[in-house]
Amino acid sequence: MSIFIDLLFIFLTSFAVLFLLRKWARNVGLVDKPNARKLHSGAVPLVGGISICFTFLYFLFNNPTLLPEVNLYAASIIVLVVVGALDDKFDLNFKLRFAVQGVLSVAMMYVADLQLHTIGNVFGYGNVDLGFIGYVITVIAVIGAINAFNMVDGIDGLLGGLSIVTFGGLGIMLAHDGQGNLAYLCLVLIVIILPYILLNLGAFGRKRKVFMGDAGSMVIGFTVIWFLLIASQNGARPPLRPVTALWLIAVPLLDMAAIMIRRIRRGCSPFKPDREHLHHIFQRLGLNSTQTLILICVISTLFAAFGIYGEIIDIPEYVMFYLFIACFIVYTLLLSNVWKITSKIRELKSKSAE
Repeated sequence: MSIFIDLLFIFLTSFAVLFLLRKWARNVGLVDKPNARKLHSGAVPLVGGISICFTFLYFLFNNPTLLPEVNLYAASIIVLVVVGALDDKFDLNFKLRFAVQGVLSVAMMYVADLQLHTIGNVFGYGNVDLGFIGYVITVIAVIGAINAFNMVDGIDGLLGGLSIVTFGGLGIMLAHDGQGNLAYLCLVLIVIILPYILLNLGAFGRKRKVFMGDAGSMVIGFTVIWFLLIASQNGARPPLRPVTALWLIAVPLLDMAAIMIRRIRRGCSPFKPDREHLHHIFQRLGLNSTQTLILICVISTLFAAFGIYGEIIDIPEYVMFYLFIACFIVYTLLLSNVWKITSKIRELKSKSAE
């Protein structure tokens, strides 16, 4: 009963912080305005991420023993929130954002000793210990995870929904392993994110709508990679094999990688925004925002569920890895031929309607 009361208090605190920050954001101009890529109506406060950060920090400082190296984690997400808020307001150069993320990943490795020491038996020839190159791969993984969640934030509810899938799946694995503290933190994060999703989806009217902002997507991405590193690199028998982490963040990861490859092949910057993400494709196929949100979250849940299933019944790591690579190849091919596929589907729809 006490846990339920605690979670209810966290939920209400997150709600209250969101409402307080909305007015502040309008006063300082921290709002998202419609443009060629952003088709919403009116100026929407970009405070979802700041609210999540404040509420989670409040919880952590009242429960400091639940998370290892809590002070470094707290300092890191505060830095990310500040940089993200400045980016939301002034549109910072992506190189500066990457530099900050890189510095935080180095601090993560040297202060908290969180890094990729091994990627497991992903090739079928024994465990792959990374040695010195693990430092480089860890930096890439941190920057990649942060920006994967940043890039997927394209329609109402999507970033929150995918975050809940990831934290939910990770929490299940941690609870299965008996790591109650970290599993409870995953549950706390889900509860903190829920009020944002409700306001983001307009459950209390469009005038009370809020967006996550880059501050939020960076904090969520960083928190995901922090938790995944704890879970997958924790001793000789970690609760999560490294390959399972790929399945827990499959949709953001696949979408980011496929989009960047396509942009490079077209001679564009891989960081140039466009309207060719998975949610854009589903909307071009005729799905509305709600249908797109549900479908992508279902797909993400299926990926995560398969990863958890493979972990629990101990499907060989190399099998899980090659299956993930196969999914990536299929996804990339579908994205490369998306215009042909969508036009064909529309043609079939028009014929069936006749």
